[in-house]
Amino acid sequence: MEEEGLLPSHKEELLESSKKSSSSFLSEISNISTIPFVLAFTACSCGAFSFGCIVGYTAPTQSSIMKDLNLSIADFSLFASILTVGLIIGALICGKLTDLVGRVYTLLITNILVLIGWFAIALAKDVWLLDLGRLLHGIAVGISSYLVPVYISEIAPKHLRGAASSLSQLFVGVGISAFYALGTALAWRSLAILASIPCLMALPLLFFIPESPRWLAKVGREKEVEAVLLSLRGAKSDVSDEAAEILEYTQHVEQQQDVKGRDFLKIFQRKYALSLAIGVVLVTLPQLGGLNAYTFYTDSIFTASGVSSDLGFISTSIVQMFGGVLGAVLIDVSGRRALLMVSQGGMFLGCFATAISFFLQKNHCWETGTPILALIGVMVYFGSYGLGMGPIPWIIASEIYPVDVKGAAGTIINLVTSISSGLVTYFFNFLLQWSSAGTFITFAIVMGLGFVFTAKLVPETKGKSLEEVQSLFIDSPLEDSTS
Repeated sequence: MEEEGLLPSHKEELLESSKKSSSSFLSEISNISTIPFVLAFTACSCGAFSFGCIVGYTAPTQSSIMKDLNLSIADFSLFASILTVGLIIGALICGKLTDLVGRVYTLLITNILVLIGWFAIALAKDVWLLDLGRLLHGIAVGISSYLVPVYISEIAPKHLRGAASSLSQLFVGVGISAFYALGTALAWRSLAILASIPCLMALPLLFFIPESPRWLAKVGREKEVEAVLLSLRGAKSDVSDEAAEILEYTQHVEQQQDVKGRDFLKIFQRKYALSLAIGVVLVTLPQLGGLNAYTFYTDSIFTASGVSSDLGFISTSIVQMFGGVLGAVLIDVSGRRALLMVSQGGMFLGCFATAISFFLQKNHCWETGTPILALIGVMVYFGSYGLGMGPIPWIIASEIYPVDVKGAAGTIINLVTSISSGLVTYFFNFLLQWSSAGTFITFAIVMGLGFVFTAKLVPETKGKSLEEVQSLFIDSPLEDSTS
């Protein structure tokens, strides 16, 4: 009887807690809806959409570009793959550039590079101009793939930081899907001109958005920090505590530095070992887990397994979009770590199902069902990727490094993931010749190891300020005891 009497009370507590949580969430939404933040989010989303357009451009335009410019397969392969060269160049300069000129001016530079690249492609009469445009795109993507999550994480309220970053990154998938569809209806030059529109929309916005308050604190412009926070949170908001936390933590980090005059080498100090490992592993994991193989060779996978390409592309696009939207909604509710593990588990199952499909097909077993199994595997893979492994690794990588080593960390992470991406893209066809089933089993093993890594080493960052997240690593008891 006593338990029965307690149940209504417990329900009332839960209801009241839910109301408080809802009220807090609505309050954060209200805070985040200031004009400067909306403009900044829109500019970053346009950049992410452009990234998706770049990735999705070559698949539907290959035959028409080769025919119009009389290109060989080797010429077009160079055009498609030179993006990776640009990614590596962008990765090498992104850290120094963002630290030197700031987040907003670097966004301006990347948008100009993308715009020039699209016009170079649209006006190309020879292959060299085509390649130049693609190279510029690679450099821009190499810089912005880390810059955009960093900038959003540094300006967003802590309780909506994950959702804002996820929603922005969702536009990468929107861009890919849009260009897969538009590429079947538009000429390749028209498609390139159309792709320049997001950059043209973003460029004027960049002159009205605020610089990151964390970067301002880092470069000694302390007086501007509180003013920028007021513009982002609203004139009536009390930002004194947040501004004080940013300034105090920036000073604390500077006092802890023991590597003078060698900014890039700071990231290799022992206290950053775990955070660097987490950033590199999480961001590189999708590449080694077959993302580019699935993305660039989706049509080949469907054809080899007997699935209709049109049905496959439509189905996977819808599932990936749904996964991305669901992930953006859940990220600040369930947390980064749990969503990452669900996503990694789903990608493991998708790879495993694809492998089984190819194995059954090779052995002439269940021939009517193997195309369905292959389609399910690809859909599960892309849906799971959109749910968590698409945006969250970059979000975590943007959260866990203090502002003085963010640039160096971004350079290393971008460089490793660009090289991994290029290797998987290049060797995938050779791996398929070796063993179709074995290739996807290998990808499944990588995702399984990633699941274990996340479960053991990745901390939860939901609801914490950036300064609180970073102190989990550099102010750890282990560091204190060894210093």
